[in-house]
Amino acid sequence: MRKKRVAVIVVLLMAAAAGGAYWRWRQGQPEQAQTELVLYGNVDIRQVELAFNGSERIAKLAAQEGDRVKQGQLLGSLEKVRLENIVARVAAQVKAQEQIVERLVAGSRPQEIHKARAEKEAAAAEARNANQIYERRRPLAKQDAISKEQTAVARNNARAAEARLRAAGEVLDLAVEGPRKEDIAAARATLEAYRAELAFEHQRLMDADLFAPTDGVIQNRILEPGDMASPQRAVYTLALTNPVWVRAYVPENQVGKIWLGMSARVETDSYPGKRYEAWVGFISPTAEFTPKSVETTELRTKLVYQVRVYVCNPENQLRLGMPATVTIPLDQPVANERTEADRCKQN
Repeated sequence: MRKKRVAVIVVLLMAAAAGGAYWRWRQGQPEQAQTELVLYGNVDIRQVELAFNGSERIAKLAAQEGDRVKQGQLLGSLEKVRLENIVARVAAQVKAQEQIVERLVAGSRPQEIHKARAEKEAAAAEARNANQIYERRRPLAKQDAISKEQTAVARNNARAAEARLRAAGEVLDLAVEGPRKEDIAAARATLEAYRAELAFEHQRLMDADLFAPTDGVIQNRILEPGDMASPQRAVYTLALTNPVWVRAYVPENQVGKIWLGMSARVETDSYPGKRYEAWVGFISPTAEFTPKSVETTELRTKLVYQVRVYVCNPENQLRLGMPATVTIPLDQPVANERTEADRCKQN
């Protein structure tokens, strides 16, 4: 029995010695460089609440839940009769004011000037006649041949004729000179105000149509034709499915190995063997404690940084919440960051 115990002790000592030798050998070997970083996360999809930029009753909606839509595609329209009538009324005001401005800029017509000159000549003749009558009556008044009242009437008629002559001369000068610059400027300012109002009403009419701001999938259709729309009431919920992004977390001791624009690969359990081209689009500037739902080989109490890895999803295979594995090769050169739209088009 004692011999067996001695044999077991000898074997254990030999194993410990061998393990120590192996450990010392490993310590002397150069550490292998890490070639890739593997992260685990879930697919996230951004959503857009689409609403009409106007308050009117909905006339028609052209998309159903689940429809894939393209950027610029018509999704719905409001009733437009009232808006079209407002546009027509303001457009008429603009045309009328344009005519006023043109009339002021053109000045007096030749016929108006001729008329003013003729009126001045008539006033001059009338003034001459009145003066002649007065001059004839003055000597007669001194000789008491006529009454003083007749002389005063002749004098007043002459003065009134002179005043009418001066007035006719001013009218002729105004006709020749044309409208005042201030009147022209005021008319032009009124015209610009009408044109601005017309542009505003045109925009309101255009806002009666709702277009898709980008490619995506209609996730919810909230309102129906006949409902009263407003900017505060969403009509559709649009899911932006290309690109999507995977929310993952990088341990604090690994965050220095990645940068924005870095290429990556994404794989899912739903499509085994299929790899999606991706890139690092966001690295959080602040650290946080590892969320409980994150799978990592490090201790959960260690600090991590949130990373968003953007993934092109042209076939709409990646769905919200789907678990995904992200592989980032670390031996790639630094590339310039590109926008997500350009990146997906190139892929």
